[in-house]
Amino acid sequence: MSPSRLRALRYALVVVGLIFVFGVYPLIRIWPSGWRWAPDNELYLQMILGIYATLGVFLILAARDPERNLSLIWFTVWVNLVHGGVMFVQALTHPEHRMHLAGDVPALWLTSVVLAVLTPRRDASPLTATK
Repeated sequence: MSPSRLRALRYALVVVGLIFVFGVYPLIRIWPSGWRWAPDNELYLQMILGIYATLGVFLILAARDPERNLSLIWFTVWVNLVHGGVMFVQALTHPEHRMHLAGDVPALWLTSVVLAVLTPRRDASPLTATK
């Protein structure tokens, strides 16, 4: 991995991590139609904030040595693609959630694209590597 790409990945991991830890809650409060799902439920909100804050902390830690944390980074890529995909379908089928198509759905997909582009692929899967 080139030094510039590794540096970009490290910055991306820190930025995404900080947004997950500190940015999701303000976005939900500032732009609820694009970030908060109805029905309004504080228990759900606490759960989703806890999950994303925890993931954010681990992404920040992964920035120290991204190549040793590829599974976490790829988990983040895929979980955000899937989460965004489910929300995309829900926003299309439930008109009251259409603003999410301009809010959290593209944000999750953008996060996935940025991390996927910057993250190296392993040369060989541990399952197929020769011993």
